[in-house]
Amino acid sequence: MLASDIREGACRCGAVRFKASGKPIWTAHCHCKECRAATGSPFTTYAGYAEKAVSYSPGAPLTAFESSPGVERRFCARCGTPIDFKGARWPGEIHLFISNFAEPGAFAPFAHAYCKDQLPWVKLNDGLPRYRTLKSEGGPLPP
Repeated sequence: MLASDIREGACRCGAVRFKASGKPIWTAHCHCKECRAATGSPFTTYAGYAEKAVSYSPGAPLTAFESSPGVERRFCARCGTPIDFKGARWPGEIHLFISNFAEPGAFAPFAHAYCKDQLPWVKLNDGLPRYRTLKSEGGPLPP
């Protein structure tokens, strides 16, 4: 594996550090109500990796909570930075916030998910497909 195949990141205070090996399975923007509430943002952007491709620094102060049935979100216990998301709908995957990577610009999202929850004042003109929920649950919405 090349060094460029390993992406590193951390929380704001640096107490939680992580490495993701290989290329992400997918990268997308999420507009769902739960992600907005968890991040305090109008939408967030994830890179989905196989769980086995992600490692954390020993002793990283990660705190987990179940934000809805079958969904675990973890954050830094020291500074509160959201770190990852695991959902029963995606077994074996972990979704990392691209904003926590040292080089977030290296991740190019391919779509917008859960546009049914998109805030009305968010105007998307990036040309990416928009899905009512997920790509696997139906084709893209009309432009």
